[in-house]
Amino acid sequence: MIRIGGWSRLSSCDWPGRLVTTVFCQGCPWRCGYCHNPALLPPRSAPVVSWRTVTSHLARRRGLLDGIVFSGGEPLLQPSLADALREARALGFATGLHTGGAYPRRFAQLLSAGLLDWVGFDVKAAPAAYEKVTGVPNSAAPATRSLRLLLDAGLPHQIRTTIDPDLLDRADVAELERWVAAQGVRGHVTTPARFMSPVAGGR
Repeated sequence: MIRIGGWSRLSSCDWPGRLVTTVFCQGCPWRCGYCHNPALLPPRSAPVVSWRTVTSHLARRRGLLDGIVFSGGEPLLQPSLADALREARALGFATGLHTGGAYPRRFAQLLSAGLLDWVGFDVKAAPAAYEKVTGVPNSAAPATRSLRLLLDAGLPHQIRTTIDPDLLDRADVAELERWVAAQGVRGHVTTPARFMSPVAGGR
């Protein structure tokens, strides 16, 4: 159903205050210089675990896990993400999404269908500096549209930015803070870039 490039059976950090299982979806349209999981970038790499394995795990963890988070990569790249979210909710689990908002139309469909309980949204920079981070021209426009959709939806969320000083200087960070405040973002979280080993499949 969805192409999974990595899986954390139990996580306490992917959705603040919740114990979840996290699937790392394969594929991303952006090429952020600090990407923690470059193995997840190619969209057609072979999956490391099947969706059925994940749902079987969920069925055995009713009452022990609070929910499931779809991370990446960029989960919105998955054509069947909505179906996977519906299956997870049918099993009784809350659903979370980590996204950079690269596909606002797909994001809008998930929001309007009520398939998400929480979103961790990655704002890469203020619009003028987006390409410096993503390496992709015109990446700010879809991300900005998606952020507006999320804020207007009133869904619980966390807006966060990874700060890599090689990509964003002090002026860029100051402009970012001004810009997110102007959008109505509250509680913007910034973290320094940490160059970690790629996520392992099925850990």
